[in-house]
Amino acid sequence: MDHNVIQIILHAGYVVKGVLIILLLFSIVSWTIIIHKWLHFSKADKENYSFSRIFDTTSNPKDLYNSTKRFSTSPMSNLFRSVFAEKTYTERDELKRMLKRYTALEAARLERYLNFLATTGSTTPFIGLFGTVWGIMNSFTGIGASGSASLAVVAPGIAEALIATAVGLAAAIPAVIFYNYYLSKANRLIIELEDFSEELVDYILK
Repeated sequence: MDHNVIQIILHAGYVVKGVLIILLLFSIVSWTIIIHKWLHFSKADKENYSFSRIFDTTSNPKDLYNSTKRFSTSPMSNLFRSVFAEKTYTERDELKRMLKRYTALEAARLERYLNFLATTGSTTPFIGLFGTVWGIMNSFTGIGASGSASLAVVAPGIAEALIATAVGLAAAIPAVIFYNYYLSKANRLIIELEDFSEELVDYILK
């Protein structure tokens, strides 16, 4: 079966091969992002937990700042480090505005690359559909050229069409699943970060 699929791909037309290459590139980049974000979110969760324990037991902001160097992936740690290092705030409202700005930056880091997964999930089925339509067109062209609608004439174009459809779905389905999963994880971390920023105001100003 695998050998037959490879043979069909090798004998496919240039347009269908181009479609398959585009879908393969989308899939490779998507899986790279999926693996990267899995490692990133796992590390962020662990470092957030470790940093929050230190935050609860450390009353000296300078000592807490020194500990943030160990938690470079933690959004909480990065938020505290950014605000404490700047030290340009003089009142509560100014500090809140600064925290809001840095919280937005951390939220953007958490959601980075997720748009590509969304794009892959929404566009690759249509790219595959284009390959499908082209394969069917080749089938009708073969029928017209030979004057016969036999399976031998129709099968190659239909096979190309089905492979393009399958590859498009294979690229789209994991991208959609992991986009939704990572977006929910990012939203949870952002909510935790917003709650932490409220605590941080009193911690820094006291």
